Order: sequence, then C-alpha cells, then structure tokens
Amino acid sequence: MAYRKLSRESRIRRSMLAGITKDVIKNEYVITTEARAKEVRKFVDKMITYGKRGTLVSRRKALAFLHNDKEVVSKVFDDLAKRYEKRNGGYTRIIKLKERIGDDALEVKLELV
Repeated sequence: MAYRKLSRESRIRRSMLAGITKDVIKNEYVITTEARAKEVRKFVDKMITYGKRGTLVSRRKALAFLHNDKEVVSKVFDDLAKRYEKRNGGYTRIIKLKERIGDDALEVKLELV
C-alpha cells in the first residue's frame, strides 16, 4: 500500500497522523493541508470501522493508535458507531479552501459526513 511520507520520520509521522485523527474525531473537522488530510482520512475511517465492530480487540486497537485517549475512543464507539451504522465507508469529506500564505500549500477542511 502506497502512503505519503510527509517529510517526517516514521515515528513522528505516525504521531502526527494520530494527533490529527484525534482532532477530527473530537471536533468533527480539522483544517490542514491536502496531503495530510488525504492520509488522515484513512485512519479516521479505520477508527470508525473499529467502533462499528464494537469488540474488545477493536477497542484496544483504537486505544493503541490514539495514544490511550479514552475520551476520543468512547466517542467513536458510543456516538459515531451508532451514527454511521448503516453507512458502508466514506465517513469523511475533504473541502478545498485556499492556499496558505507563506508556502502556498493548499488548505482543506476534513470533516465527518
């Protein structure tokens, strides 16, 4: 599976993606660059799929990825799993906004549908 390196070492990249994933789940949207949003979308969808399964193994996998943030994991398993129980994937959308001043990176809004 191909993935973006985002100019980071693997441990730093994984931590950054987990942090953005937590922000999307907690606030239901985040404004970031297009490349980061496309990578984070995969992890948000995976966390919601774990929530829909509802097993102990799924909860432990979600806790491991989200740095043991129990508040975010409980939101996934209690709220988001019920909201998306009849939806088969595609839990996020990316809306393009504008170029960022300074480095002209395209900013997007990644939000839950």
